[in-house]
Amino acid sequence: MALWAGSQLSALTPLHAWWLTLAAFFLLTLMLQLLPPDLFPSSAFFQDLIRFGKTKLEASVRPAICRSFDVPKRYFSHFYVVSVLWNGFLLWCLTQSLFLGAPFPNWLHTVLRILGAAHFQEGELALSAFLVLVFLWLHSWRRLFECLYVSVFSNAVIHAVQYCFGHVYYIFVGITVLSQVPMDGRHVYVRGKNLFMQARWFHILGMMMFIWSSVHQYKCHVILGNLRKNKAGVVIHCKHQIPFGDWFEYVSSPNYLAELMIYISMAVTFGFHNFTWWLVVTYVFFSQALSALLSHRFYKSKFVSYPKHRKAFLPFLF
Repeated sequence: MALWAGSQLSALTPLHAWWLTLAAFFLLTLMLQLLPPDLFPSSAFFQDLIRFGKTKLEASVRPAICRSFDVPKRYFSHFYVVSVLWNGFLLWCLTQSLFLGAPFPNWLHTVLRILGAAHFQEGELALSAFLVLVFLWLHSWRRLFECLYVSVFSNAVIHAVQYCFGHVYYIFVGITVLSQVPMDGRHVYVRGKNLFMQARWFHILGMMMFIWSSVHQYKCHVILGNLRKNKAGVVIHCKHQIPFGDWFEYVSSPNYLAELMIYISMAVTFGFHNFTWWLVVTYVFFSQALSALLSHRFYKSKFVSYPKHRKAFLPFLF
């Protein structure tokens, strides 16, 4: 494993550098949040940048300049509109190339080449990238549906930088998947000339994990939404309450845990060995762990009766 990781690090591409930088930033930020406040006092500007929604500091203690960068949290739906359109376009390009032999557009091939996509990637199957891109597209559709019809947003906000980053993220994650497709020039290289003959056991396992994780994430979002509705499904308030049921019995932010599991299911679909996608998973782990920690602290500070056994992110561990 160490030799494999070392060989991969020795051939870093711009895409690897992007995901490594993001993972390192969120790891460092998470470690700083775990330090005692008096040991490493953090600036209000930094705290404002890494927090969103209910974990934002009270408006009275936030500098006016920070509040000027507020964007409504309900704009989360914009991320998924961009993802559905952009990753749907990438999926269309890949489908055209796989089944009709159409080449990628010149500009898209150039972008992939600049970011470090390699031709005839050893061990990579075109079917793996195709399935992962389908998963990503379906995930975006579901999250868009949840933002529009399941979640109940209050007047909570996110930072303008977070809003811009959300758009860039879903563009880059789609490009990352597409960059793992083995290429022959501008065409997809299909080993054996039959895409579905590439089916392996890890494709089935990855698909099952993806469905399982998605179902639990949906359940968690329904539970959160229902906290603000009456039995008839009508929104009656926007207050925060203690959620119960499903994975909420183990962690404070099971929706973040399910997000991690969704990305791990994609790593499984890639056959476990895709270094680039494990970098994506590493970033997702640290970013979701940070959000979960801040959310966990919010619940504990707001509710005296908050369940003591619940962890922030990983059941029984963290």
